[in-house]
Amino acid sequence: MRKVELLIPAGSLEVLKTAVIFGADAVYIGGEIFSLRAKARNFSFEEMEEGIQFAHKRNVKVYVAANIFAHHKDIEEAEEYFEKLRRMKEKPDALIISDPGLFLVAREVWPEIEIHISTQANNTNYKTYLFWHKLGAKRVVCARELSLNEIKKIREHIPEEMEIEAFVHGAMCIAYSGRCLLSNYMTGRDANQGACTHPCRWKYAVVEESRPGEYLPVYENERGTFLFNSGDLCMIEHIPQLLEAGIDSLKIEGRMKTALYVATVARTYRRAIDDYLESEECYRKNMDWYKQEIGKCTYRQFTTGFYFGKPGRESQIYDSSTYQSEAVYLGMIEKTDEQGYAYLEQKNKFYVGDVVEIMKPDGRNIPVRVDAMVDEEGIPMESCPHAKQKFSVRLSENPDPCDLLRMLQ
Repeated sequence: MRKVELLIPAGSLEVLKTAVIFGADAVYIGGEIFSLRAKARNFSFEEMEEGIQFAHKRNVKVYVAANIFAHHKDIEEAEEYFEKLRRMKEKPDALIISDPGLFLVAREVWPEIEIHISTQANNTNYKTYLFWHKLGAKRVVCARELSLNEIKKIREHIPEEMEIEAFVHGAMCIAYSGRCLLSNYMTGRDANQGACTHPCRWKYAVVEESRPGEYLPVYENERGTFLFNSGDLCMIEHIPQLLEAGIDSLKIEGRMKTALYVATVARTYRRAIDDYLESEECYRKNMDWYKQEIGKCTYRQFTTGFYFGKPGRESQIYDSSTYQSEAVYLGMIEKTDEQGYAYLEQKNKFYVGDVVEIMKPDGRNIPVRVDAMVDEEGIPMESCPHAKQKFSVRLSENPDPCDLLRMLQ
C-alpha cells in the first residue's frame, strides 16, 4: 500500500498551527494574492515563514496555492511573487497551480520547486496526468467528478512516482471542478479569481419568459427550494476504498473554516487513517466515534459525491442553505500558570459555571466545569463578553497548551 498523506487547509496562522497539532501530514495555504480564497484572511510573507517554520519543526509539509486563472496583468506580478517565495528562508514544499501560464512562470522562476496541479485544471483522465507529468508536475489533484474506479484506472496508467491527490471531506461545488461563472455574472466577483460569493447557496424562483417580473417559487415545503445547494462530502466511512484506489493524499476542503472545524476534521481523519493502517478491525470498531466527532463541526448533510457513481437527489439540500453544528468554538489554550489558570482569546461567549469540553490532539474529550474567569488585569468576570478578548479561565481539570475548548449544543 502507498504511504498516504492527510492534507489539511488553513486560512490563517492560527489555523495552520491547529492543523499541525491535530494531525496533519501537510497543510495547504494561500498568500495574499493568486489564491482562490480571496475572502480568507490568508498569509503575509512573514506569517507564511512563521507557519512553515512551525510545520517543518514538526515534520509537516506546507503547500502554497497559486491556483487562480491568470490574466495578462497577473503575469509580471506572479513572477515577482514566486521569486519572493523562492527567496524565503523557510520555503514551502510545493506550489498548487491550475493555470498553464502560471505553471510556466513558476518553472522559469523556481525550477526546483515541486508543483501540484489543482483540481481547477479539470483533471479527469490518465492522459491529463501524463501530460502534466511530462511537464514536470509531481502531483495532480483529481477533479471531484471522478469515481473511485476512474481513479484506479488513472493509477494503473501513470508512473509509480507520480502522486494522486483527492478531496475526501468538505463543501462541494455545483460547477464542474469548481469553475463557476454564477458569481461573476450576478455580483461581478469572479470565482476563478478567488472572489466567489456562493450564489449556489441562494434561494431561487422561476420566471416564465413572457411574464417578466412574475416570480414563481419552487416549493418542496413551506421553506422553499434551494435548487443548487449541494451536501458536503464525507468519506470517513470509506478510508479502505480510498487507499486501495491508489490515492496518495487525502485532502480536506475548507480554507475559510475555523480552528475548531480544522481540529475536529484533522483529528478524526488522522485517527481513522491510523486505525485502518493498524488493522481494518480497529478501524471498523471505532467507526461510531469517527461519525460522532465529525458531526460536531459545522456541516451540511453528508454525501459521498461522485466516488460511487453520479450523485442523486440525496446529495442536494433543497430546504435550507444553512450549516448544522453541534459545538461552539470557545478558544485555544495559549499557556497555563501555577495557579491553575489557562490563558486564551475568546472566540464565543461562555460563563462561569458552564460545562465545556477540553478537546485534546490525542483524541480525548474531557468535560470540565468553568470555575472562574479573570481579565488581563486579574479582575474576576462572570463571562467573557467581548470578541477576541484575552482572559484566563480556571477549569475543574487543568488543560494543556494547544488544547481547544468547545461547548456542545
